[in-house]
Amino acid sequence: MTAALRPATEDDVEDIRRWRNHPSARAVSFTQHEISPAEHRAWWSAVRDDPSRRVLVYEYNGVAAGSVTYTYLDAGAGTAKWGCALDVDGLGRDVLPAWLKLEGVLIDYAFDTLGLSVLGGEVLLENKQVWQLHKRFGFTEARRYTQEIDGVPHEVLWMELTAADRASVRESAKGKRRK
Repeated sequence: MTAALRPATEDDVEDIRRWRNHPSARAVSFTQHEISPAEHRAWWSAVRDDPSRRVLVYEYNGVAAGSVTYTYLDAGAGTAKWGCALDVDGLGRDVLPAWLKLEGVLIDYAFDTLGLSVLGGEVLLENKQVWQLHKRFGFTEARRYTQEIDGVPHEVLWMELTAADRASVRESAKGKRRK
């Protein structure tokens, strides 16, 4: 099973909106309303040429299957925040293996291509499945805070992975495979 990231293009914009608007994605997102075409077009216009952001399409077995965004890219500090969405309907039963591959390729891209020293991300505390996946890939909880979403307070975990911790996780995984 192959997995890769490529820059998003104009041709991907509607797919990205569809993936992001899936009810299961909205339910665990910080923007839970359905994103309109106009709102999404405004977002795309703002991000496509912004050097502090990258919007990438995740390809799974050669098919566009999700998106990854890196925001607040700071080359001087080597830091960024990330988020993603998967084509839940298109992947069907392959959602879990595709999700696992996605996490790996987005981490590789962050450290190997963008040259980051720290990659961070937010996840709602109630989204236990996702924050446990992040922990499996070496992310650690850096802090918790409350954020209102549509007028309702939610507890948020800020999770980070450093380049040094990533190297340790990779070495540990290699050791486990050798045994």
